[in-house]
Amino acid sequence: MQAESVAPLVAGYDGLIVDADGVLFRGPQVVDHAVDALTWVSRQAHRMWGVVTNNAAHPPSAVAAKLQGLGYSLDAEQVITSPQGAASYLRDQGLAAGARVFVVGGPGIDEAMREAGFEPVREPGASVAAVVQGFGPDLRWADLAQAAYAIQGGAMWVATNGDLTLPTAEGLAPGNGSMVQAVANAAGRMPDAITGKPEPLLMQVAAERWGLQRPLVVGDRIDTDIRGGNRAGMDTLLVLTGVTGPEQLQALHEAPEEDRPTYLAHDLRALAAPAGECAVVGVGRAGGDDGDPEVQDTDWLVGVRSTLAQAWAH
Repeated sequence: MQAESVAPLVAGYDGLIVDADGVLFRGPQVVDHAVDALTWVSRQAHRMWGVVTNNAAHPPSAVAAKLQGLGYSLDAEQVITSPQGAASYLRDQGLAAGARVFVVGGPGIDEAMREAGFEPVREPGASVAAVVQGFGPDLRWADLAQAAYAIQGGAMWVATNGDLTLPTAEGLAPGNGSMVQAVANAAGRMPDAITGKPEPLLMQVAAERWGLQRPLVVGDRIDTDIRGGNRAGMDTLLVLTGVTGPEQLQALHEAPEEDRPTYLAHDLRALAAPAGECAVVGVGRAGGDDGDPEVQDTDWLVGVRSTLAQAWAH
């Protein structure tokens, strides 16, 4: 058995809770090294992994199909989306079965509402008990307007997530949080709840559904993935393949404790690297046992980890 000092990072956990946008893909493009890394996790490290995403545009089956098309091996049961968190919140608030819910965003929200026993509607003027707002690439001004009208009329309002931006192959695009702010400007108030990351609900649902006692949360954003994992009491790995890139690392020096990742790496190849060499404290040199330069970190990231550890120690 490998000594703890050289055991791969993933060996210390019984599974992975992985973000999708910016970690597994950007728009239609797969993130470099991600497929190989997660194939290794499943087949060689014998750890399960699943996706928890704030993106509400598609149901779990569609998310799984997209990932399968990119080369990942998983099924719909390994995908949890933010609308499922919104449905859980509405149930907890006592919304009656069969209640009409005005949906703003992609079809993943409709499916989550139906599964929870509610009636999703999209027709303007419908009498609704709640509004659930999430991301959808075909979102129209009229959708935002009808949501604002319903909220002003007294409907409960739940946003699936508050991400201001969405990473795409071309760059950062407006995320659901930007559209939520537009509705808030018209409605004169903020949502009753935002149920996706960084709230811990989705992480907790994932751990329970997948039977994980000690999961590692992997993401590309400190304000959603890392904060959400930390709030759920889980260790976190920040990768620089999405929203957080080298140019954003300086801001981490001043990050509050709940936004600080346990590990920091370029990409998912870190899962096979020794844990101590990826940690922000106890910094070493990340890479494979054979010193392969293709899996080694560059000196500048080692230095970043070291300076972050010093800054966070005070």
